[in-house]
Amino acid sequence: MTLPIPAHPAARHSPAAERNQMPIGQALLRLLPPTGLALEIASGSGQHAAHFSALLPGWHWQASDPDAQALASIAAWNPTALPPLQLDVCQPDWALPASHQSLDLLYCANMLHISPWASCQGLMQGAGRHLKPGGLLVIYGPFIRSDQDTAPSNLAFDADLRARDARWGLRQLDAVKAEALAARLKLREIQAMPANNLLLVFAHQPTTPKKAQA
Repeated sequence: MTLPIPAHPAARHSPAAERNQMPIGQALLRLLPPTGLALEIASGSGQHAAHFSALLPGWHWQASDPDAQALASIAAWNPTALPPLQLDVCQPDWALPASHQSLDLLYCANMLHISPWASCQGLMQGAGRHLKPGGLLVIYGPFIRSDQDTAPSNLAFDADLRARDARWGLRQLDAVKAEALAARLKLREIQAMPANNLLLVFAHQPTTPKKAQA
């Protein structure tokens, strides 16, 4: 299912988002229950938000982005959806509305390699604050794995990103996992995706209550 590009002048179009939304959508259909509340981080053009809202009709899909022009594009792609939130993942307080303080899913695609490392830390800490026990953090993008050779195309992509901004670049999966564990998020699954990308599925681990001393 490919949605037509809106005629609205604010609507952006990402060919990459159009290519990867179907394989990601199939993974979400397998991973998620019929209903829930999702927050998408760095929604960009809004294509994923529109596609997944249609694909998962039992879910309330909340898009967000720090950029005002992206927010306008998100609204153009899905004008009947929840209004997108202006959210900077690096802020210690995401200022979510009361209805979104407890989430079933946090979804983020293609952000970590084109943002400073602080965005990964902020994403994990926010997931630790706002995911329900057992809730999922799903991340899509290219990563570098210590247990596998990196595809030449990904190495070239990494070099290009770092030349454009020294704070950018493909992230080491082990470093991402360490940030997740610090926020009580355990890596549950790694799914290989097209074009040498990965889908990472983390589950929020509830805090174990301390036993009262006799």
